[in-house]
Parts: sequence; structure tokens; C-alpha cells
Amino acid sequence: MSEQHVLVPIVEGHAEVQSVPVLLRRLLADRHRSDVRIARPVRVGRYKIVRPGELERAIALAQRRPEGCHALLVLLDADNDCPKIVAPDLLRRAQDASAGRPAAMVFAKSEFEAWFLGSLESLRGVRGIIATATAPERPEEIRGAKERLTEYMAGGRRYVDVDDQPALVTAFDLNQARQRCPSFDKLVRDVDDLLARLSSALTEETLTRPDAPHSTKIGQEDLPLPIRETP
Repeated sequence: MSEQHVLVPIVEGHAEVQSVPVLLRRLLADRHRSDVRIARPVRVGRYKIVRPGELERAIALAQRRPEGCHALLVLLDADNDCPKIVAPDLLRRAQDASAGRPAAMVFAKSEFEAWFLGSLESLRGVRGIIATATAPERPEEIRGAKERLTEYMAGGRRYVDVDDQPALVTAFDLNQARQRCPSFDKLVRDVDDLLARLSSALTEETLTRPDAPHSTKIGQEDLPLPIRETP
């Protein structure tokens, strides 16, 4: 049976509990990484997680997942904070608490929904998005991305994250979002880094396992038989 590693997300909202695993599975599928599973996220409030001990508590919950925990991804909205200011300390805390597991920290600037605005053309016709919807300039600079999405919805519909976010995350163009939303590009790069580190760990485990077919451990039975000369 093939080896499989588990990536556990830590998110802030009920909508992200549903949509972030979908997004991560899309990235895994694009990379043909069936060897990695996405666990159900741990949810913790955006402003609660910065308090002493709260991030560490969330990571402890992630590490107790019955399916396992081999890597951690913390994904939060930046809101009014600058990711470059708040992320380094939280990343250090996450790495300290992760017991050697690979960990990444990503802040969506300014909201998760800004990534939808950055790929708006790909969402035409999805959840009421109008057929003429065009991505605004600098989508990550928009305050109130949820409200802006409502403006692009027809028939008096209003964007509701718990209903609409999981559907939009299935359909939005990942490449458009990467080009127009630097924080989404960072998410993709961080996921790629986590996958590379998991691959390295899996390879090391396989090579050093005593029953591995290509184990680097050589026993007496692995040595070549002596050649006997025939008289």
C-alpha cells in the first residue's frame, strides 16, 4: 500500500472549513499528488489566534487528528493588518509548536474573497455572477471584498460566504488569481514548499525502513557470494 501524508489546515471561519480543503485538493490534483491527504481544518478565530497560547492550542488539536498530521498550513485573512508585519511572529510560533513538522503561514490580503475578485472573469455565471464581470485593478487593496462580490451578482443576490465561498473556490481560475493577487501566489508557493518537504521526508522514511526494497541498510545476506574457481 502506498504511503500517504496528511496536511492539516488551520483556518478562521466556517466557510473556510468547507472551502480551503477544496482549494488545496485542486492544487494537489494539478500536481498529481495523490500521496497527500487534506484533513478537516481546525477552526480558530482570527483575532483569537494572535493571543498567547491560542495558535499553539490549535496546532495541538491538529496534531491529534486521528488521520495523522504531517504538515500544517495556517490560512487567515489579513483584514487591516500588514501580512509582512504580523506573519513572521506567528510563523515562528507555529514552527516552535509543530514538533518538527513543516508549517506555513499565509495571510489572504485583505480577505479570502479578494482572490475571487482577481479571477472574476472565470466566475461569470457562477452563483449569480453577471456575464460582464471583470476583475478590478489591485483586488487585494479593496476593503470589503465580500460586499464588492455582491455588486457583481444579478437578481438582487447577496454574497454569503458559507453558501457561496465553497462553490466559487471550485470554479475560480488559479492562474488568474496568482497573477493578480500576490498573497494567493504566496499560498501556492508555500503549498509547493510543504509538498517538497513532505516528499523529502517520505523518501527518507522509505529508504531507511528495514523492509524497504531499496533500503540503504545492507546486511550480510546482501553481500555477493564468493566466486569459486573450477579446477
